[in-house]
Amino acid sequence: MKPTRPKQHPFPDMSLWIKICGNTSLEDALLATNAGADAVGFVFAPSPRRVTVDQVAEIIPNLPGTLEKIGVFVDASLGEIAAAIRICSLTGVQLHDGFPASAASELRKEFGPTLRILRVVHFGPQAAEQSEAFAADPTTDAILVDSRTATAVGGTGITFDWQKASSTLFQNPEARKRVVAAGGLNPANVAEAITTLHPWGVDVVSGVESAPGRKDPTKLRAFITNARAAKLH
Repeated sequence: MKPTRPKQHPFPDMSLWIKICGNTSLEDALLATNAGADAVGFVFAPSPRRVTVDQVAEIIPNLPGTLEKIGVFVDASLGEIAAAIRICSLTGVQLHDGFPASAASELRKEFGPTLRILRVVHFGPQAAEQSEAFAADPTTDAILVDSRTATAVGGTGITFDWQKASSTLFQNPEARKRVVAAGGLNPANVAEAITTLHPWGVDVVSGVESAPGRKDPTKLRAFITNARAAKLH
């Protein structure tokens, strides 16, 4: 039996939203769930952590219905994304660069208010302008600020300039509730990221891995523990 989607409004108010991304197995997704993550992510794009629709369709029915299951897309058509949502029972999508401004509204029209829609902004010269545009879009639930390299749009293990970002992308107390910090986070630096940026949520991939696509139980648990503790202070 496929899990039912949560009925609450997308991204209910909570102390800190934590997403563990780049899952490639049921074992790792359950590890994140049991450690206290709010969401798990599956990468449907070229990456060492890439998974197929068939793989994720086998994993998700074994996860709690209250857990967010986010599909990460880079170069995919809206038809491909819609098919993945239906086949895998995804509860949300993370859209990277290259999608038209209408992508979120088209998905919202098709899947309704319970689909979680995140738009990705890569820290750089155009980040503030992109973030403002996404923040003004009522069909976008949250903005994920990430770093990138010439060959990778996520999972880089590289941090961006938190001090500069704190006075630009994260400076608005109201917008901050919908901004997720990503890029180079790990158990050792997540507390500093949270106290510097005061994000609504955090997202991690390589910082809790033993190898690309394989989670490290000790790192993952430490990341969530440290992130929750930092948010309380």
